[in-house]
Amino acid sequence: MSKKSKAKAAAAAAAAAEPKPTPGSKQVWKLMDRGSTIAAGVLARQASELTWKVATGKQPPSDKKTLDTNVRDIALWAFVGGGLTELVRVLVKRSTATYWVKSTGHLPPGMKPVDTSEPE
Repeated sequence: MSKKSKAKAAAAAAAAAEPKPTPGSKQVWKLMDRGSTIAAGVLARQASELTWKVATGKQPPSDKKTLDTNVRDIALWAFVGGGLTELVRVLVKRSTATYWVKSTGHLPPGMKPVDTSEPE
């Protein structure tokens, strides 16, 4: 039996062993996913503002009515804010999915398991 056929057989056995999602689980996951996205956005904004205040001692340059902010500060704010936003979003999404797996015993609808097979 080749490595590919062994891997396919193992994947089929794992898929058959996983519990099936309940009929309403897709809607529940969508609700949890949307809620975690909103929470991540609020949390990311607060984290980036706090990080900027600690690092510079000033308010973030996000006031669009003030023209005296230099371009360097605006670019740094965009970089810091964007990076922290993405980091918080990914961490919140992963923790929500982990909670889902612990609660239901299977991956959320639409998520695929990580392929742990070794490349040939």
